[in-house]
Amino acid sequence: MTNTSFSQPFAEITVKELAQRLSSDEGTLQLIDVREPQELALSRIDGFVNLPLSEYEQWSGQVPTRFDPHEETLVLCHHGMRSAQMCQWLVSQGFTNVKNITGGISAYSILVDPSVPQY
Repeated sequence: MTNTSFSQPFAEITVKELAQRLSSDEGTLQLIDVREPQELALSRIDGFVNLPLSEYEQWSGQVPTRFDPHEETLVLCHHGMRSAQMCQWLVSQGFTNVKNITGGISAYSILVDPSVPQY
């Protein structure tokens, strides 16, 4: 999963939109964080499932059974690049409602919740 050219479209949401969605979520959002475990140890947002890109071989086969391809799926990373890669992959796997969180957890910390540590 190293190709960064995106051939299939996916939507994006801002971190402020993410905060609104998290506060009104009724358990229907699928939240995926593709950062590495050591990054999660530094900074995290509750509710996200961690699927580190470096461990793609371990989790890629589980995605179709762990997640509903038609439910809204929001993907997070540090700044928004790795999550964009994941969004592209999810779309290629038949996911129909995938959104990249622009700016990642870094922007979330700056613009939404300063209690989330920067790194």
